[in-house]
Amino acid sequence: MIRSIEENLTRQNKAMRLLLELLEEEFAALRKREPQTVSRVDLSIQELMRQIAAERFSLKAEIKQLNPDAARVRDVLDSMDGPGRRTVDGLLAALDKAEQDCAVKADKNRHLSLGLFEQSKSLLKFLHNEIQPKSDKSYSARGRYAAHSPQAALLSGRL
Repeated sequence: MIRSIEENLTRQNKAMRLLLELLEEEFAALRKREPQTVSRVDLSIQELMRQIAAERFSLKAEIKQLNPDAARVRDVLDSMDGPGRRTVDGLLAALDKAEQDCAVKADKNRHLSLGLFEQSKSLLKFLHNEIQPKSDKSYSARGRYAAHSPQAALLSGRL
């Protein structure tokens, strides 16, 4: 059972390292402004997160089999022997560090993507304001001012 917990934690550590690499790839694609690459990497990140969640549910089930009152791996560390305990403790420390690194990188990606969104939004707003006519009058197809009402008008007539 303890061997199974060690293997699960090892898989989670490897997955977190892969997640960090994917987040770095996403950051590079954001900096290069390549939306297709960002979308592809984002889908990979989502699938990896799903797999990590499945590993965590599996680990929680194994812990419940070992000790029904335990909710976390640290709750069952006391029941482990010396070498197994040190191994699991080291894996937990590495997993915690990897999670922190991923959280920092994900926050950087979020800030960059929000900044790019705001920049694009303000550029579109500027362009929209520039192409709008400056007054209530605009030219018709014949080169004269066209009379138009910017407000909604009520139509009435007979059939």
